[in-house]
Amino acid sequence: MVSWIISRLVVIIFGTLYPAYYSYKAVKSKDIKEYVKWMMYWIIFALFTTAETFTDLFLCWFPFYYELKIAFVAWLLSPYTKGSSLLYRKFVHPTLSSKEKEIDDCLVQAKDRSYDALVHFGKRGLNVAATAAVMAASKGQGALSERLRSFSMQDLSTIRGDSSSPVPPPVTVRTSSKQSKPKTSKSVSESTGSSVCSCCSVCRILRGTA
Repeated sequence: MVSWIISRLVVIIFGTLYPAYYSYKAVKSKDIKEYVKWMMYWIIFALFTTAETFTDLFLCWFPFYYELKIAFVAWLLSPYTKGSSLLYRKFVHPTLSSKEKEIDDCLVQAKDRSYDALVHFGKRGLNVAATAAVMAASKGQGALSERLRSFSMQDLSTIRGDSSSPVPPPVTVRTSSKQSKPKTSKSVSESTGSSVCSCCSVCRILRGTA
């Protein structure tokens, strides 16, 4: 664990920050010699970082693995060994020069395929988004219609409830018995009086003939 921490600090400080600062100075001073020197270092360091990603997974159990990484970074940076310049001139430059055309063709094909794939997946993404938007809109419209339908049914039920309420019975006005009784007695008396009077006249006629 300690060896891993030390190796990471060495790679970050001496393998990245220190060369980055001197690369800045080379660009600022426009020194071609220093510029070429640090460009060769960055090419070797990029290959080292790529290889390190896999070796850290499979070779971390190897004895003195992290110590060897520290020694390798120091060998690349040392002005006495000039490890980065040596590796570039002996191995990297001849290999890239012989495979440059093939690498360029592969990069162009990869670029075209990636562009086509990006356009294809972009179209599919837009179609999926449009379909999802339409479905969401239809669901929202359906929910709104159901809500309005529930409101209309509720209003109809309230109207029907109001129409089916019982009609109050008509109010009948009853006359008092005191007012009706004199009328009956008066009519009875009138009828009796008329009957008496008729009987008396008949009797008188009979008496006159006798």
